[in-house]
Amino acid sequence: MNRGRQFPLLHLACWVAACIWWGSGLVSAWARETTTPTVDVWYAPEDRPLQQVVELYEQARQYIYVAVYGVTFPPIVKALLAAHKRGVDVRVITDRQRLSDPKQRAAMAALREGGIPVKINRHEGLMHLKQVVIDDAINVNGSMNHTSSGNRYNDERLDVIRDRELSIKARDKFLSMWRDRRRFEDWRAS
Repeated sequence: MNRGRQFPLLHLACWVAACIWWGSGLVSAWARETTTPTVDVWYAPEDRPLQQVVELYEQARQYIYVAVYGVTFPPIVKALLAAHKRGVDVRVITDRQRLSDPKQRAAMAALREGGIPVKINRHEGLMHLKQVVIDDAINVNGSMNHTSSGNRYNDERLDVIRDRELSIKARDKFLSMWRDRRRFEDWRAS
């Protein structure tokens, strides 16, 4: 009788040990997967990259920092406003020359009216970055502006880099531009 009771306990102990060992392997694999940098490459027009960016904006929890030459794609504007309403820190830097485009001006006015701060360059060069940083985790860049034509017609590339270190570097660059009062200023619709 005594042996019969020990075997199930021994069997249970081995089973628990195996589960712990197997489970730790899964946890380790999952941890490696989430810390290993990845890059997704999306091409326009076939991949409709901005639809994918909208999904990234919908998942943001802390911040979305956008430094993009052109922003006119209505779903992007809507997603940024929705993120701001959820409490996400949303900021936009764009090029002052692009404000001569009525679509750009309308998009920036909608963002400002929704409470999102917008800055433009004061310097003579272009603010030609096409970069978004989300939550110290995602860095989006490439040739693509956030425009309808870029999403539907142009030959464009958009890279989504999931890497904390690179995202923090991109965030720091954005924030240094944001604080640079000599090169950038607040934009207000007039």
